[in-house]
Amino acid sequence: MEIDLPYNWNPRPHQLPLWQSFAGGCLRGVVVWHRRAGKDSTALNMTCVKAHERVGVYWHMLPTQKQARRSVWNGIDREGRRIIDQVFPPVIRSRTSSQEMLIELKCGSIWQLCGSDNYNALVGSNPVGVIFSEWSLADPLAWDYIRPILAENMGWALFIYTPRGRNHGWEIYDMARHNPNWFCQRLTVDDTHVISEAAIQEERDAGMDEDKVQQEFYCSFDAALPGAYFGQLMNAADQSGRVTDVPYDPALPVHTAWDLGMSDSTSIWFMQARPGGSFVLIDYYEAHGQGLEHYAKVLDDKGYKYGQHIAPHDIRVRELGTGKSRLETARSLGIRFDICPNIPVQDGINAIRTALPRCWFDHTRCKHGVDALRQYQREWNDKTRSFHDHPLHDWTSHAVDAFRYLCVGFRPQSGDQRGFRPNRRKGR
Repeated sequence: MEIDLPYNWNPRPHQLPLWQSFAGGCLRGVVVWHRRAGKDSTALNMTCVKAHERVGVYWHMLPTQKQARRSVWNGIDREGRRIIDQVFPPVIRSRTSSQEMLIELKCGSIWQLCGSDNYNALVGSNPVGVIFSEWSLADPLAWDYIRPILAENMGWALFIYTPRGRNHGWEIYDMARHNPNWFCQRLTVDDTHVISEAAIQEERDAGMDEDKVQQEFYCSFDAALPGAYFGQLMNAADQSGRVTDVPYDPALPVHTAWDLGMSDSTSIWFMQARPGGSFVLIDYYEAHGQGLEHYAKVLDDKGYKYGQHIAPHDIRVRELGTGKSRLETARSLGIRFDICPNIPVQDGINAIRTALPRCWFDHTRCKHGVDALRQYQREWNDKTRSFHDHPLHDWTSHAVDAFRYLCVGFRPQSGDQRGFRPNRRKGR
């Protein structure tokens, strides 16, 4: 049986420039379209066609695995069809794995849904096409991981999203619109006319605040990020010039604060307490799936003279495999941790708010951590159309948790203003 691809789908007029650009051989693209403009639908159908033109592995990546399953794998389109059945009708498939969210096509290609929160769990794969959906909410390290793969195999990448402030979504859009090798398009409801002003007013009447309206329907990068805990404080840091080049002062100790991941990321902030009560964040490091030996080497390689190392209270928990706690393992590697007091998360968030006006950040070495502080936000409840009173757990959580431990657990030492006392890694 032969069928035409895309299957039972035709691009709308505003979707044609993207389709035609990639059909003509474009390898990089950024699409900033308003809500309900058909970003995922266009990208999925385009991927299916490309999978039949070049045999390979193709990924459709959302910010989390859970979101990928809910919105695409289990998603239903406007006509009541399962999204994956419309895009990849069963007749063109050889195998479907719901557990892996993976489809093998009879042509030999493989398509898979995945989350940027777990991108390096796919190590060993060699994708030739990747869609980064909801990129402004995704972990920006995912692109750093995947980019060399696509460069080596002449693969393509497409970023599709609505804005969430001037974060990494803004940065890649701003780059792409000045780069002739990238397709770049920003479409609001005034460009597509697929949503009426009356429908947008209904959203306002139902409780959607104006900042969210401007983001979702008018693709504004300047609207405040709704639900952000530290947005105004980080904007103030930018405006006062406290996100800048920050040199390391070798006369002062460097204090570190850690969020220790087991199956996910470990984050480390590097801070110097300067005279006058300023906290100077000189460095930030994050990695995934590494043991404490890796991070001990990172500390050595950076060559700082260390003071206090701060860890969360659960570092005392013993691991089933070894019977030893990570606190004991760290001590055997020469890292002596101070345990951060175990206080409610909201109290820790308040401690960050108190500390941020005194903080300076190196804009290069701390970029990922700074982006996380800007975007850290409360979780949204679609049913009540309001924010929960707890944080959303996403790629920003590791960096912000480590920063929270710093703000709660740091205790000034005499060496902060008058040099340091040598000690193995805790001041080597």
